[in-house]
Amino acid sequence: MIRSLSSLVAFAAFLVPACSGEASPPGLAPTIRIAYVTNGVDPFWVIAEAGCREAAKRLGVECLVEMPPNGIGDQKQILEDLLTKGVDGIAVSPIDHVNQTPLLDRIAAKLPLITTDSDAPQSRRLCFVGMDNYEAGRMVGDLVREALPQGGKVMLFIGRLEQDNARLRTTGAIDAILGRARDDARRLDADAQQSAGGYTVLGVRTDQFDKSAAKANAADALTAQPEIAAMVGLFAYNPPQILEALRQAGKLGAVKVIGFDESDPTLQGIVDGHVVGTVVQDPYRYGARSVEILTALKRGDRSVLPEGGVEAIPARTIRRAEVDAFWTEKKRRLGADGR
Repeated sequence: MIRSLSSLVAFAAFLVPACSGEASPPGLAPTIRIAYVTNGVDPFWVIAEAGCREAAKRLGVECLVEMPPNGIGDQKQILEDLLTKGVDGIAVSPIDHVNQTPLLDRIAAKLPLITTDSDAPQSRRLCFVGMDNYEAGRMVGDLVREALPQGGKVMLFIGRLEQDNARLRTTGAIDAILGRARDDARRLDADAQQSAGGYTVLGVRTDQFDKSAAKANAADALTAQPEIAAMVGLFAYNPPQILEALRQAGKLGAVKVIGFDESDPTLQGIVDGHVVGTVVQDPYRYGARSVEILTALKRGDRSVLPEGGVEAIPARTIRRAEVDAFWTEKKRRLGADGR
């Protein structure tokens, strides 16, 4: 069964068939079938699905979008099922790239495999479609320093650190907050309290993609650290959960919030002045470009593979001045009528 979403309103409630190109004539199978496998269920992936759908229609292929609701076990089963179905190419955002590399290599031996959003650089994937997560993390850190020019205490929140994108994003944010240069030999310690130049990173709280846990983490941080000056949400759903925790604690506006990705509550928070800004990816382009690359590979065109194995899609910083234009473009891509 394909795991996907019928709409933004119902994204967390149930799973439905995903996207496809133009219908094939009765009795004929589609020429090319591409699969796009996310790392979870989130509106972020609905945007990527829209990109898949546009590219699939334009290229005349079928695209199956699969969203594992329960983590790595579900993702593994989805990938195994896709091998059985005989798709022509797979794009995947690995949840735990280290432990999943043997499975990814087995897939790559049978059909074109690329990674998207989060990489598995030691695997045999053909390329990665996404942004430089370390540099995007540094952009988040720059927003923190902009919001707290005199320094202060900062807590970071994210879903999980097993993913390559999460580790790099978090490391970049901490390095920028503390004014450090990149050091790939430095170990990321989520529990460590680190200080430099008037800034203190209190630690990193993970929630394993559980939104209730994400809100609880934010609420606990407010209680345990009454002098906290800024809270940073590094997965799409983290900033909205931070905002809700602040609202319930009566501290909305008293603590600076810095976001990541483009969830509607985060964008509304920027409009309302409760969020300093957010660093956004381009999930629509992730989806579209993944379908384009895999379709070209199936058709025998390897020139589509980027040099160095990375199809770089830059991140952007969205502040109050940019939010209206950005939100309008997001709605256009999704076919929405209004905020």
